[in-house]
Amino acid sequence: MRIFTIGYEGTTQDAFIAALREAGIKIVVDVRAVPLSRRPGFSKNVLAAGLREAGIDYVGLKALGTPPAGREAARKGDHDRLAAVYEGQLREPEAIVQAEQLIDIAGEKPTALLCFERDPACCHRTLLIGAVMPDADVTHLFA
Repeated sequence: MRIFTIGYEGTTQDAFIAALREAGIKIVVDVRAVPLSRRPGFSKNVLAAGLREAGIDYVGLKALGTPPAGREAARKGDHDRLAAVYEGQLREPEAIVQAEQLIDIAGEKPTALLCFERDPACCHRTLLIGAVMPDADVTHLFA
């Protein structure tokens, strides 16, 4: 299975969509627990509309996002704490269901996981892939 990831930190919606199109992405899976952004163009509804206009589908899987304690750890650069918190999140029943949905989606069409953090090494999307798609061929856009 092949999966892409992308963080929108430091970019515009136009550049973001251009990178997705260039990579052949057909669906963006938003794995933010809180799909809102102060960055123009990246709150859930505005982003979904921009993607739809570009011919890219949008799916939000909030249960695969990072809970507050994990987001705090990430802001502090405490990757070990982030990993521990996120491991617990992935054991939640809704996260288990959404992880299966993600696997199904990624198996059907070129898929990119979306979060804010540009550097995948500092983001839960890398932890997510390691936990639910450990054998995936991963490409990090904007990395």
